[in-house]
Amino acid sequence: MFPVRLAVLSSLLLASATHAAAPRYLTLLNRAHDSITTLEVAAAGSDAFEQRPIDAIDGGGGSTTVRLGDTGCRFDLRLQFRNGRRALYRDVNTCKGDTLVITLIEAAPRNAGSR
Repeated sequence: MFPVRLAVLSSLLLASATHAAAPRYLTLLNRAHDSITTLEVAAAGSDAFEQRPIDAIDGGGGSTTVRLGDTGCRFDLRLQFRNGRRALYRDVNTCKGDTLVITLIEAAPRNAGSR
C-alpha cells in the first residue's frame, strides 16, 4: 500500500511542478478606441517592467496573444496607446483566465476645472 501512495504523491508533486513552470500566455482584446502600440510586463507588484514586442493592436476589437512569463500567475501590464495615453492593469491573474479585455474610458482633461 505504501508504494502506491508514494507513487501517487510523486506524480501529484511532479504535476504541480510542471504546472508552476508552464509559460503563461494572455490574449489582449482591445476594446479601446485607439491602437495599442507598446506592451510592458512585470511580475505583479515588482515594478520590473520589460517590454514585449507586439504589432499594433487595433482599437475596437483587435487582439493578439502574448507570452508573459515562465513563472507565477499574476502580472502587471503597462500599455501605451497610439494617442500617447497609458493604462496600467495590475495583478492580472493568468491562472484564472486567458483573456484581458482592455477598455479606456475617456476622462476629463487633467487641467479641467483648474484656473
